[in-house]
Amino acid sequence: MRPYILLLLTAALAAQDHATRENWPHYGGQHSSWRYSALNQINPSNAKKLIPIWTFQTGDSEGGLQSTPVVDNGVMYVSTAHNWVYALDAATGRQLWRYIFPLPKGFTTFYGPHSRGVVVGHGLVYMGTLDNHVVALDQKTGREVWRVNVEDANQCGCNITAAPQLVKDKVIVGVTGGDSAHRGYIHAFDARTGRLAWRFWTIPGPGEKGNETWAGESWKYGGGSTWMTGSYDPQLNLIYWSVGNPAADFYGRSRKGDNLYTDSMVALDADTGKLKWHFQQIPHDVWDFDTAYENILLDLPVDGKPRKLLVNINKGGFTWVVDRATGEFVSGYPIVKNINWISGVDKQGRLVGRNEPVVGQTKFLCPAIGGGRSWNQASFSPQTGWLYTTAIEWCQDVTSMEEEPREGQVFFGGVFEMRHPKDGPAYGHLDAIDPVTGKVHWTLKNKYPLLASVLTTAGGVLFTGDPEGHFFALDAKTGKKLWSYQTGSGNRGSPIAYSVKGRQFVATPSGWGSALAGLLVQLWPEAERFQPGSAIHAFALPEEGQ
Repeated sequence: MRPYILLLLTAALAAQDHATRENWPHYGGQHSSWRYSALNQINPSNAKKLIPIWTFQTGDSEGGLQSTPVVDNGVMYVSTAHNWVYALDAATGRQLWRYIFPLPKGFTTFYGPHSRGVVVGHGLVYMGTLDNHVVALDQKTGREVWRVNVEDANQCGCNITAAPQLVKDKVIVGVTGGDSAHRGYIHAFDARTGRLAWRFWTIPGPGEKGNETWAGESWKYGGGSTWMTGSYDPQLNLIYWSVGNPAADFYGRSRKGDNLYTDSMVALDADTGKLKWHFQQIPHDVWDFDTAYENILLDLPVDGKPRKLLVNINKGGFTWVVDRATGEFVSGYPIVKNINWISGVDKQGRLVGRNEPVVGQTKFLCPAIGGGRSWNQASFSPQTGWLYTTAIEWCQDVTSMEEEPREGQVFFGGVFEMRHPKDGPAYGHLDAIDPVTGKVHWTLKNKYPLLASVLTTAGGVLFTGDPEGHFFALDAKTGKKLWSYQTGSGNRGSPIAYSVKGRQFVATPSGWGSALAGLLVQLWPEAERFQPGSAIHAFALPEEGQ
């Protein structure tokens, strides 16, 4: 790297303060979604000394534990699959209070129960629910303060599974429903009262810009779910959210057009919800390759000039880098080797060489419906300047079928069956890459897909877990394994770092489950034996005398 480029990079990263410290306040750590902690007590030389400090069993194991705990002033808050919320002493794991949301008797969801987290602020704990409510709980007692029903879940077939986003005086939630006959949206509510502040429809209605990209009335049930958590730039006052696939997933004849704003990154004014810009990665998606994952906000030099960037890895195993002030395309690259649904993207970020399913015929496509990467979040370390992401090498046979929508019902428009790649068995890997160019610095290969989020720290250590239950630490610079601990259940959630009274902790949820976890059995029959569960495990270095 040229010296002046290195100086620009160092200065840009030093100017950004997107790390967490004693607290872990947001789903992605901070609003920039770095999943990076400035704590450095744990480093490559002492990580092997890590010991378990406490374990907390939630008692809600159906569906596993996909949550990201948040920590505020020594208290950890975590949600479980069926919308239970616990407040725990973050140093000891002692339960302070528990709240159980009253789900309707016999209520079920298409993908099974799961909640990916809560957010804390204004003295309240906020959570979205399986039956499409938003609740606010008193942070000290767990008492319910307000509850809002966003939409009738029995009618829409949709839920809120992601952790809410809290921006200033608004709590913001997305919605599932990309695989059902439903019209997606993003809602913002007054954080103190629950009153609706604004709503953004991800599929424009008649008279709205973008509605012309939907044939006939296909917009009414066109999917466009917003099933993960957004990011926020306070300087630009913009919220960044990713919009999922159009419905039906594999059948597109009845929805001819680009189908805005599905498979798009959208930038919204945080105060009004008005669209400032959008970038559509996949016009007229017929592969179910959501642009649903996290938006990582970075200030980095590109061609010697500082740029405000947004990095988004989509389900199709491809990465888009855009200018987050304007939405202008900057670069793109794949994170998987087995990718044949496109041959690449051009200099404007447009798809090249589309390889679409054919109605009534079976086609071999890569990656599989589970994604070139799942929803579990990547991590960016300003210490190395690298992005750390998991990836999956697997494929599928897809048969597209004509299908008519039924409101709130499953709307796939086809069937699929998992397949190994042509060049060998399916597998997962974890890579350290340049976030702008995609250059790979090191790779850790794994027999099974790695389906837990990644955490990096200023100590130069990376943490994540695998489906067999191993939670482990790597040297962030080299990928060398430093330490491992068997949690007793597969890792599907997101580890965090925090400190209490000057002592650094690393905590991880364990609890195997989810619809995606069920797909593994098609390629790895032994995955049926992976253990379910629902527990939080906290680790630290021994104190003096231990």
